[in-house]
Amino acid sequence: MEAKKRLLGMTLAQLREVATEVGLPAYAAGQMADWLYRKRIGTIAEMTNIAVAKRQLLETHYEVGAVSPAESVRSIDGTVKYLFTAGKARAVESVFIPAENRATLCVSSQVGCKMGCLFCMTGKQGFSANLTANEILNQIRSVPEADKLTNVVFMGMGEPFDNANELFNVLEILTEPYGYGWSPKRITVSTVGVPKGLRRFLDESTCHLAISLHSPFPEERLSLMPVEKAYSLIDLIGLLRQYDFAHQRRVSFEYILFEGLNDTPRHVKALAALLKGIPCRVNLIRFHAIPSVPLKSCAPAKMEQFRDALNAKGIVCTIRASRGEDIFAACGMLSTARLNDEKNDKHL
Repeated sequence: MEAKKRLLGMTLAQLREVATEVGLPAYAAGQMADWLYRKRIGTIAEMTNIAVAKRQLLETHYEVGAVSPAESVRSIDGTVKYLFTAGKARAVESVFIPAENRATLCVSSQVGCKMGCLFCMTGKQGFSANLTANEILNQIRSVPEADKLTNVVFMGMGEPFDNANELFNVLEILTEPYGYGWSPKRITVSTVGVPKGLRRFLDESTCHLAISLHSPFPEERLSLMPVEKAYSLIDLIGLLRQYDFAHQRRVSFEYILFEGLNDTPRHVKALAALLKGIPCRVNLIRFHAIPSVPLKSCAPAKMEQFRDALNAKGIVCTIRASRGEDIFAACGMLSTARLNDEKNDKHL
């Protein structure tokens, strides 16, 4: 039997096509969107302002498509890592991060990743598949804390702009009145700097942007991030300088500090020169060790020195608090562990 198509993750335009297919008027798309995104129903049968016969016709080929997490692991600090299935022998992670005035969900956009960053466990998995808009949005819809969320960050597994069409459908649903109706200020998309998707994002969206930087020196960045060869840091900064970040949209730069590699005064000076004139923030991140990678995290005191030195040069810099260190802290660790478990089970 052919699998049913999932309504969750469809834009208003796509829902209009569904309405036409089953003989419903165009305005029924708005009704479906209201049930899916505002009332967050679990079955088509709950769409009570749509005629019973049409609902039954819808159910022949469609389902809502909200799927609960397959697994969760809770940290002593309140962070929760969720595992969602994404096809046969595939899984992706979402992380709920509670704070005093915020409740943030970090979501994934791909199964694995093509970018191959040295410090990233997801990259060690290789690339398996792009997530559909349904699979991306379902992470936001189906975590137990869904009603508490104040912010969503696309900083989980995968490169969001390598899956741009599905990403932009989700951003539309999150921010448009027919969907969640969120302010774009509640959403941040992180990228290594894929130009085509990034330019489209800068032209079409006012959501916040986070750039994975990690070194101001192209040759050193290349040693950490192979993507530097295809999408150069100089070109990336040049593109950003064409846009205004002084008003609604904010840009930040993610910078993992590695002991003895990118943590020197020379790096502070080069970073300040590189970002001069761009209204931005640099987020310093402590490295979470992953297997078979020789990189080491900086001591807290060294991170504070780096932060203070960068602030003294006029670049706003903060240290991001580490969360969930007792529950497979690095992105991709939990899903990799489960994939390895499945492989081991097959060989028993």
